[in-house]
Amino acid sequence: MRAMLRFAAAVSLTLGSIATVYSAGAGRLVYIGTYTGNTSRGIYAFRFDEGSGALSPVGLVAETKSPSFLAVSPNRNFLYAVNEISSFEGERAGSVTAFRIDSQSGKLTALNAKSSKGDGPCHLAVDATGRFVAVANYGGGNFSLLPIGGDGRLGDAVAILANGGSGHDKERQEGPHAHAVVFDGRNRYLLGADLGLDRVFVYKFDPSTGSLGANDPSSVQLAPGAGPRHVAFHPTLPLAFSINELTSTITSLSWDAAKGRLAAAGSVSSLPAGFSGENTTAEIAVHPNGRFLYGSNRGNDSIAVFAIAPTGTLTLVEHESTRGKEPRNFAIDPSGKWLIAANQKSDNLAVFSIDQNTGALSPVGALARISTPVCVLFL
Repeated sequence: MRAMLRFAAAVSLTLGSIATVYSAGAGRLVYIGTYTGNTSRGIYAFRFDEGSGALSPVGLVAETKSPSFLAVSPNRNFLYAVNEISSFEGERAGSVTAFRIDSQSGKLTALNAKSSKGDGPCHLAVDATGRFVAVANYGGGNFSLLPIGGDGRLGDAVAILANGGSGHDKERQEGPHAHAVVFDGRNRYLLGADLGLDRVFVYKFDPSTGSLGANDPSSVQLAPGAGPRHVAFHPTLPLAFSINELTSTITSLSWDAAKGRLAAAGSVSSLPAGFSGENTTAEIAVHPNGRFLYGSNRGNDSIAVFAIAPTGTLTLVEHESTRGKEPRNFAIDPSGKWLIAANQKSDNLAVFSIDQNTGALSPVGALARISTPVCVLFL
């Protein structure tokens, strides 16, 4: 591992060389959220060559505190970032910051910031109308909904949804820990994964007013101690999938889009057979063609690849090393040909090509150097 990291440092670009340069070069913009500290200062950008898979640095495009998850508006004019902090304007809360995107330079211009209404916000999603952003507050253990104005600016939260209780793991599940939000394909329901309660909640959503209310049933219960972290919908089938941080499993869920009902339909391990080290999972994504599912392992430091049956059954394809340490997040490009993994603890990005027939990953090119990357967003 040490030799690999030394090689990565030698062939990759240093953070200092990209911190202040803006480029209007060719290629799709890729934004990287980070945990800020001694070397990272906010959101960085790269240009991605969709022919070769090469990443070219753009630079630091916005200074903001710990933008650990990013989302873009449907019209691609605005970007929203959670600020994973615990204090904002005198509240015990984190914040959400709105930015205007300059698609030529990649630079982000801050518009405003609003309280997330809970500390430690770690995930957010913009609804299909572009009028609302939902937020998961891990420390606060709640979900919130903020309105978005026509100019991209955020308003004060119009809904705060909290749940009580605890889970099986007394250290990690002493209370609710909201970890992800995702709107369904019809934009009529909001799913909220709670790692602390082993539940994925379903809320009725009215995009005309921004109202949120509990569905009936209000949630699906996963296995005790599973710790659901992120959830992904299938693009065409009535299915969703939960990646479970504490047990390193992925649960298939049936989805009734008319009634907003989830039902657990079996789980698989995200780890290779025989793996005995410590591991937690992180990100999950379904390939745009709907045939493959991807989940990241932190500890095993791999992407698990599965084939998806029409019933939601998952069959292992492979485990591919992420070429770094602790892949907190990854993203598949809109064409479905590429995957970029963000290795938080080894300070690099790794690019992979995706076999369109099998879903298997192949590493491409040099590692790109960036401090504490924790989110990848293709524009």
